[in-house]
Amino acid sequence: MRTSRAGLAVAVSVLVVATAPAAATTPDPLAPYLTQQVAWGACPFKGGKGQCARITVPRDWAAPAAGKDLKVAISRAAAAGERRGAILVNPGGPGGQGTSLAGALAGLEPAVNEHFDFIGMDPRGTGQEGGDDAGFVCRVPTGRLPVEDLLDARDRSAASIALHQRTPRAVAEACQSDALAPFVTTWQTAHDMDLIRALLGDGKLNYLGYSYGTWLGAKYASLFPEHAGRIVLDSSVDFEGRLQSAFEAFPKIDQRQFDRVYAPWLARRFPDQLGKTAAEVKQNRERVRAYFRTQGVSPDVFDHVFVGNGSTKQWLVGALILTKGLAALDGTAPPSPADLDRVARTAFGRPAAQLTAADVAPPEPDYADVGGTRLAVACGDQPTRAATWYKLLSDLQGPQYPLFGWAYGLSEPCGYWSDPPRHPLPRLSPAAAKNVLVVQGEFDPQTGYEQAESAARAAGIPMVSVADSPFHGQYAVSGNSCVDELVSGYFLGAARPAATICPGVPLPGEKQVFPVPGPAGDATAQPAPEPEPRDALSSVRQRLQDEISAVNRG
Repeated sequence: MRTSRAGLAVAVSVLVVATAPAAATTPDPLAPYLTQQVAWGACPFKGGKGQCARITVPRDWAAPAAGKDLKVAISRAAAAGERRGAILVNPGGPGGQGTSLAGALAGLEPAVNEHFDFIGMDPRGTGQEGGDDAGFVCRVPTGRLPVEDLLDARDRSAASIALHQRTPRAVAEACQSDALAPFVTTWQTAHDMDLIRALLGDGKLNYLGYSYGTWLGAKYASLFPEHAGRIVLDSSVDFEGRLQSAFEAFPKIDQRQFDRVYAPWLARRFPDQLGKTAAEVKQNRERVRAYFRTQGVSPDVFDHVFVGNGSTKQWLVGALILTKGLAALDGTAPPSPADLDRVARTAFGRPAAQLTAADVAPPEPDYADVGGTRLAVACGDQPTRAATWYKLLSDLQGPQYPLFGWAYGLSEPCGYWSDPPRHPLPRLSPAAAKNVLVVQGEFDPQTGYEQAESAARAAGIPMVSVADSPFHGQYAVSGNSCVDELVSGYFLGAARPAATICPGVPLPGEKQVFPVPGPAGDATAQPAPEPEPRDALSSVRQRLQDEISAVNRG
């Protein structure tokens, strides 16, 4: 059985606190953290259910008495009935805040919440959701950033490449210069999670994580196998390999989703505006890309609209931008169906008919302040590869995956990260793996199907695959009854499901599934029937999936 030194110290100190005589000669450095009282109160964010608190954690679990303590925000949607334990939830990122997620999931899965607390956490480095604490922020000198505002990674000139590489270098160096950076890692956060378990008074901690949250959950189970309960990893990275490979696969999985699923959907939904075939849609997308450049919008920014395209909202925003662009090019009026009008009001604050080019594809954001948690974790968990390697990756991926292949390798800050990791992250032991379940959508554009499959195979874990699903996040947020029943049943005590292929659900605005060949194979169940009218929680599911996708787009 494997556990970390600090984790063993936590377990031992629980026994010491319970049995040691009052006159202990050597103070236990972990005692102040283990004996603190959790003061539950109102949450600082709007909406949702539950209570919130802030707990104190050591800056460095390897040396608890050294350095200034940190605060971690947590939330609780308490079990409505007979309590069996807790399920800690994480939306991913790295850098996603999870305190509001707990109450939202409790509302979507009341049968599970009947017996389990849903526990949210804003991981170290992310501050407090809805509060004044902004967390770990990297202050990037603006003078080091490129002034060229029409960057196009397809331009392979030396000047263009040098301009592209200025931003990731400046960001990486700014983040590494902060003294907190070495302590914002998965190893440290996993120890925070085990402290939460101890403060809840539970022997086991159950877990549900999306996207990067699958890496976090797998590493918690690897470091604390004796405390890991039922672990569900939804939309998974290769937690048995390299975390950075999840980001490196974005060009491939984004291009696959766009070509096989998104462009055909656009052709079915908007044939008169965008083209009657996927090929016509792709041609028109190139026209719109060129048009927006004439309007002062960077081609890189335009391309990024379709990167990590993992939710209904993002799909509709992409459709809105394409229809508006083509309407401007051709001098026609774009369609304003209800779903496009709704997303225009939500994303841009006005109806679709009033949007301009500047609204639907705004200029690049100001990079003066950058959230540091994503970089500290992604670049600090494991050894990184050099910027020269990422430049070669760009050269290789660009011709194959032009949607994002040219840009990704030139924009990755980890290529400039020089600090080595401080703590190794073990792989899952057989004892820990027996309680883990993986859930994965076939055409997820943010965590590739092959990565989830590789991790599950390496660890001997069954995987629930969702055929034809192009979105990020499955359980509770996709409206797929096959997935929801399997995962909820597992949390509630049923045997871990065997490897299963669930049928997908219809895409936005459609009443049937259009099967597409892909890595998952064919669904073993019957094709999904025509869906029933949307239940009252459908908008909540869609919003939550939008949020999970957005925090993991990079």
